[in-house]
Amino acid sequence: MKIKLDDLTSKEIFSLLQEHLDDMKATSPPESVHALNLEALKDPSVYFWSIWDGQILAGCGAFKKLDQQHAEIKSMRTSSLYKKQGVASKLLIHIIEQAKLCGITRLSLETGSMDYFLPAHSLYLKHGFSFCAPFSDYEEDPNSKFMLLDLVKV
Repeated sequence: MKIKLDDLTSKEIFSLLQEHLDDMKATSPPESVHALNLEALKDPSVYFWSIWDGQILAGCGAFKKLDQQHAEIKSMRTSSLYKKQGVASKLLIHIIEQAKLCGITRLSLETGSMDYFLPAHSLYLKHGFSFCAPFSDYEEDPNSKFMLLDLVKV
C-alpha cells in the first residue's frame, strides 16, 4: 500500500469523503458533526493523505494545524473494502510521523461517543491517545469524545 499527500481532486476521494460526511450526519445530531467538507480540507492549514492499494483507494486521513505545535486529526476514514485490515493504523502512524516532522507536539481529535465510534476509540487508544477535555473551540458535548496524543513522549 502506498500513502500519498493528496490534492483532493480524485473522484475516489470525493466519494469516500462524501460517505464519511453522510455517516457522520446519520450517526450524530447536526450540532455534533465536526467533519470537514471537501473545501475545508483544502485549507492550507490541513495536510491530507490517502492510502492506496494499487489503483484502489483504501482510506484517508488528515491533520489540521491549530497553531505551530498543536494539530487536530480530521477525516480518518477506511474504505468499506479495507476495514479490519490495518489500513487505519498504517495511516495513523504515518500522520503521527508527519506531524512530528512539522514540529507538532500535540495531536488532538474529536470523535463520537456512540457505540458506532468504539472502533475509532480503540484505534486511537492503541496508538497512545488518551481521553481528554475539549480543546480549541470545542465545548463539552454528550455526543463527543476528545482525545490527545503528546508527541513529545512518543
